[in-house]
Amino acid sequence: MTGESLAQQVVIGVDTHDLVHVAVAVDHLGRRCDDISIPASPAGYERLVTWALEHGSVAAVAMEGTGSYGSALCTLLQARGVRVVEVSRPSRQHRRNRGKSDLIDAEAAARAFLGGEATAQPRGGDAAIAMIRCLRVAREALVNQRTQTINQLRALIVTAPAELRASLAPLSAPRLIKRVARFRIDGVVSPADATRFALRQLGRHVRAIDVQIDELNDRLTPLVSNRAPELLALHGVGVDVAGNLLVAWDNAERIKSEAAFAALCGVAPIPASSGKTSRHRLSRGGDRSANRALWRIVLTRLRTDDRTREYLVRRRAEGKSQREVVRCLKRYVAREVFHVLQRLTPVIPSLDTT
Repeated sequence: MTGESLAQQVVIGVDTHDLVHVAVAVDHLGRRCDDISIPASPAGYERLVTWALEHGSVAAVAMEGTGSYGSALCTLLQARGVRVVEVSRPSRQHRRNRGKSDLIDAEAAARAFLGGEATAQPRGGDAAIAMIRCLRVAREALVNQRTQTINQLRALIVTAPAELRASLAPLSAPRLIKRVARFRIDGVVSPADATRFALRQLGRHVRAIDVQIDELNDRLTPLVSNRAPELLALHGVGVDVAGNLLVAWDNAERIKSEAAFAALCGVAPIPASSGKTSRHRLSRGGDRSANRALWRIVLTRLRTDDRTREYLVRRRAEGKSQREVVRCLKRYVAREVFHVLQRLTPVIPSLDTT
């Protein structure tokens, strides 16, 4: 690249917000050229692109929040062939020294790229995984809501009249929901009637949530099956677990090795030795949702896989606790999953930029 072409390149730093985005243009020497504030709308994004090109060739757009407030802008820029890098939020020390404003943060984002600190690619480049992520957000919200409703059912039964409590308390969750959803109440004239009516409404609410979860499962199953059939072929991996791991794997450029994937999933062993004791402790970092997915695989294999059960018996005989053995198994499963995910071919979305 010639000196003249280098001098014509600029880096755009963007600080994203709900309603307004602020951008600063910085040249290759780190000199601030110009700034702009745009509304967070399609017209505003087009205005930012036009403004950026007026200052020369855009080497990159460095921005915070590529997966949240800046998602739409990031998608548009990538569709136009502009390189986008994700910038972490400035440290507290940096903010104490430099102050805090939208312009300062936007300029800091551009300088982070120039200084080689910002190189991460934005997540969401894989169309199938982007769709799986959206559907999983709704599914997880419904599952949490279902659990909360069942807990409320159980709490009402604790304070219900003795006869009603005795008939309902021993029931499993599916049988309880089926029973209370079919209650017939002519009127609410006593505490018992009020309890039965409340139980019926909660039971019907759970059944309505189940219908919505089933609809989401019907959409998720073909997406996950088409995107990662090899992952589903692993013992103990179902659609929900596979979707969880695919979302964690999105933007695989950041995951350079098997150890990096283990750290991402929170299963990388952390030394916790002292004196004559040599051991590793549980990692509490990483993606806890992916960690839970690995835990579910291990539990399934402990119930259904002879090799996994034999490994548990052997390590327990060596003095390991159940939790320590499960921790080791999660690390082995992470290694197996990593090599399967590594073979996946990225599916880039076809974007309409008109």
